[in-house]
Amino acid sequence: PIDPELPEDRVRHVLDSARPLLVLDDELPEVAGYPESDPERVLSPDHAAYVIFTSGSTGGPKGVQVTHRSIMNRLAWGLSHFDVGPEDRVLLSTTASFDVSVPELFAPLQVGAAIVIARPDGRRDPSYLAELIRREGVTGADFVPSLLEAFVIEPSAKECTSLRWIEVAGEAFPPALANKAADLLPDCGVHNLYGPTEASVEVTAWQHVPGADRVPIGAPIWNTQVYVLDAALRPVAPGVAGELYLAGAGLARGYLGQTGLTANRFVACPFGGPGARMYRTGDLVRWSGDGQVEYLGRTDFQVKVRGFRIELGEIEQALTAHPDVDNAVVVVREDSADVQRLVAYVVPGDGTAHTDLDLTALADRARENLPEYMVPSAIVPLAELPTTPSGKLDRRALPAPDHTEAAAGRGPRNHTEEVLCRLFAELLGLEEVGIDIDFFDHGGHSLLATRLTGRIRNELDVDVKVTTVFRHPTAAQLAVQIEELATSNRPRLRPQLGQMTV
Repeated sequence: PIDPELPEDRVRHVLDSARPLLVLDDELPEVAGYPESDPERVLSPDHAAYVIFTSGSTGGPKGVQVTHRSIMNRLAWGLSHFDVGPEDRVLLSTTASFDVSVPELFAPLQVGAAIVIARPDGRRDPSYLAELIRREGVTGADFVPSLLEAFVIEPSAKECTSLRWIEVAGEAFPPALANKAADLLPDCGVHNLYGPTEASVEVTAWQHVPGADRVPIGAPIWNTQVYVLDAALRPVAPGVAGELYLAGAGLARGYLGQTGLTANRFVACPFGGPGARMYRTGDLVRWSGDGQVEYLGRTDFQVKVRGFRIELGEIEQALTAHPDVDNAVVVVREDSADVQRLVAYVVPGDGTAHTDLDLTALADRARENLPEYMVPSAIVPLAELPTTPSGKLDRRALPAPDHTEAAAGRGPRNHTEEVLCRLFAELLGLEEVGIDIDFFDHGGHSLLATRLTGRIRNELDVDVKVTTVFRHPTAAQLAVQIEELATSNRPRLRPQLGQMTV
């Protein structure tokens, strides 16, 4: 599956890597050169069912080949675990270019359950999703934690009483959020699932218990083995941190056309039979005393931002491809509470001062080559990268980007603009925001936009859609839309028998 919103160069990279025999094209950029073909072949459970491309550290996305056997194992487990039957209605809200969409789509079809398809422009809109779930009687849904956080504060979410289960995956799941979701929908099971693309969507699961003070990633699902190992591939004791390795039926075949990378990540399993493999996740975890796996962090420079898995090296490669950039480092910063930003630090080549770098051109280059969720929210030029006494990069010494001057400008002219400027500043972690500042150019993204709409509803009593924020991303533009909405919602005066009645 290929997301038509991806940059054209990335689509071309995916097509060149996958070499498809057939492209079904509705709105993709030019894909000529891929002829139609309908070869006769006999399929086995070990043939690839699909290829999902995920961020790669070598400068381009890498395709993960998932077999029929491994994905069927996940689907069969999910149908049993959530007791899905013909009477259920499952929400399909994930774009097909991410593997979470596979169980959303194919699991219900196996048992005759209905699929409720969310509009593409509503997938990140909590008010739309709440209304869709309520209206269609949806019984099962998937959320990333950051979207669930916006969903549980949506006033109409409490009316989603048809939900029997919620699957949460993609990033760390805070205990407070898990408890809030369970309290909001007491008859709905809240489940935390974990799994990399290389292992058939999800391979561990945990069900929320009332008053939980931690959210582990859980225990392995059917036919899956989980190992927590030290650097010598020895199992560690409960409570001791180690790297997470996965084995069993859920493993993908490997990376499409990249045998070296496959051999590096899918290694021989010393705990299985001849030919057994296990996948090095790069995740740092530990066993709890009750047999659950607890996530602690990463052992490399792969990150999760808003549910998207990102190799920082791929962003760095895109920036250093610019002729004026000699070196680049990308980090995830959290300079204000609950606001994660990708920040790039660039060093120019010989003959160019760092103060002369065209940051707008660099940002445009990034947008041409990277998906929206991988474009840095700030690019900071440096004369040189800071280093430790041993000469290694000192990431802690990288300066926080200064958004203050860039976010300045015309001040608010009325109450609505004043409220919007304050909300922009609070959500973006800035001291002050002018009315002409673009929300998305200063660190905003779709999930922050959902929070913004919730705050606007609470403070201005106007229901603004997320799509409105995307179309009108400055306080000045958004204020006009809010005033129009407020005017249209006010009761009109009409004459009646010489009196004015409301």
